[in-house]
Amino acid sequence: MRITAVVALFDGLRETDVLTWVERGWVRPEDEVFHDIDVARVRLIHELLFRMDLREDAVPLILSLLDQIYDLRGSLTAVLRAVEVQPAPVRAAILAGLRI
Repeated sequence: MRITAVVALFDGLRETDVLTWVERGWVRPEDEVFHDIDVARVRLIHELLFRMDLREDAVPLILSLLDQIYDLRGSLTAVLRAVEVQPAPVRAAILAGLRI
C-alpha cells in the first residue's frame, strides 16, 4: 500500500504527518510500501495524537514500551513451545516451579 492509500484511511491525517513519523522511525515502510504492520502502527499513532490528544514527545516512549511487550510476548511463546515438547515429568516440574 502506498502512502496516499494509507492517508485516505484516517480522518485528518496528511501525508506530511506520515512522512514525519517515518523520518522519526515510528513507522518503517519497506521501499515506500506500507504493509499491514505499518498501517497498524499508523493507526496507533493516529489514535494517540488525534483522538487521545497526547503530546508528540510521549509517542516514542509509548511505541518503545509496546515494542518491548511484543518482543516479550514472542519470547514467552518460544519458551512455551520449548516446554510443550518436554516429557511430562519435566513439564510438571516446570509448572510446579512457576507456582507462587
